[in-house]
Amino acid sequence: MNPEHVLVPYQCADLPSGPWLIFAPHADDETFGMGGALRLAADQGIDTHVVVLTDGALGGDSVDAAQTAALVQTRQQELGAACALLGVSQNDTWDQPDRGLELASALIERITTAIADTGAGAVFFPGALELHPDHRMTAQLVWLAAQQLQRRAWRGPLPQFWSYEISVQSPVNRLVDITPVLATKQEAMAVYASQNSQNNYPELILALNTARTFSLPASVSHAEAFYHYSDAELGGSLHAATQAAVARYFAVPETKV
Repeated sequence: MNPEHVLVPYQCADLPSGPWLIFAPHADDETFGMGGALRLAADQGIDTHVVVLTDGALGGDSVDAAQTAALVQTRQQELGAACALLGVSQNDTWDQPDRGLELASALIERITTAIADTGAGAVFFPGALELHPDHRMTAQLVWLAAQQLQRRAWRGPLPQFWSYEISVQSPVNRLVDITPVLATKQEAMAVYASQNSQNNYPELILALNTARTFSLPASVSHAEAFYHYSDAELGGSLHAATQAAVARYFAVPETKV
């Protein structure tokens, strides 16, 4: 079977060039998934832009329209506070329904336009093996937007496309050491009181970040995990790219004769 280093990096990665454009399904995913990397990017002078696709209306215990409206406003306020701690240059919330993201051509075009208008050097989206349907749909939407950009006349290099982990481990090929900014990520996660009342999310995220140091030096206490997709991978389907990444867990290296 393939050895470990084929499946997971044994060294920390440098951050990609900016500006960064991060697509998050819900307010909090950007912080839970890559809050450390966002803070590191800001410290390096990289502009970061966060787009939250859904209104987050189902992320609480709302029972009527007034409570739902209040929750949406609270989540937007929490997003602003968390992004301020993480040094995010700009954040925006779109109006897609929570748990209602669909493969709509207008939404794909809006994502494509956002990438072009931002002049992004790197675009981030949730991993394809996430559990929440909005997470997986966000990955599909951004993937199709990337393919639209590939088909169009584009001046200069295309952005890099990286997926990030939020709730579960996925195949990865980049690990970012967030040890120096861990306290800031913890502070930003604590901002999301409306969501943390539903589960012990910060504790779960920190456990995931700790687990991701398995292949790294002992000096790295926490790491965030990403997958940087090649232009060739982007030319096919997200399904095919994910299948190829998973297949490496089962592949047997050729034996030299």
